[in-house]
Amino acid sequence: MYIDNEKVILTDCDGVLLDWQYHFHRWMDKKGFTLVNPSSYIVHEQYNMKPLEAKYIIRHFNESAEIKFLSPLRDAVKYVRKLHEEHGYIFHCITSMTDNAAAQQLRKENLDMVFGPGLFEELVMLGCGADKDAALLPYKDSECFWLEDKIQNAKLGTDLGLRSMLVSHIHNKHYKGDIPVVQNWKEIYDIITGAEPWMVNLYK
Repeated sequence: MYIDNEKVILTDCDGVLLDWQYHFHRWMDKKGFTLVNPSSYIVHEQYNMKPLEAKYIIRHFNESAEIKFLSPLRDAVKYVRKLHEEHGYIFHCITSMTDNAAAQQLRKENLDMVFGPGLFEELVMLGCGADKDAALLPYKDSECFWLEDKIQNAKLGTDLGLRSMLVSHIHNKHYKGDIPVVQNWKEIYDIITGAEPWMVNLYK
């Protein structure tokens, strides 16, 4: 695969583009579940349930009609569109949501509805919770920007020669490594466009 690393931005979806956590917790509340550990990234710890039960519930949510109507995260729409319309960037999204074809179509419709059709040139959808090693491998040594909220996946990108950024959430606040941590899309935009040159220098 030929990658124009100057104009391709790789991004996770949930926790980077869309606010999966908010909608999932609201859905769980409607079903009578109580959030007991919001600081954890792991759903079975958040709700004090068995891992297999949490896996089933996540899959059920990801394959429900709710997945078409997730709202964007923070200032994502404004700066994703600016990067595309004013700077010519296109986005490749890699998401571990589900391997269900109908639900995958709902995710595509959600992204098109929120950000505008055609902005995501590639949409790679993996099984629920699947590793992203194989999906990122075609981009090895491309130096594309890679936006993630899961520490493991951000590190994977760095190991593959990508310019990773870790989108800050309560579940990754403890991270103290070398990957730049960004608070919002304004910071991402400034790094990518060179408005924050001291951050760009971290990748050299």
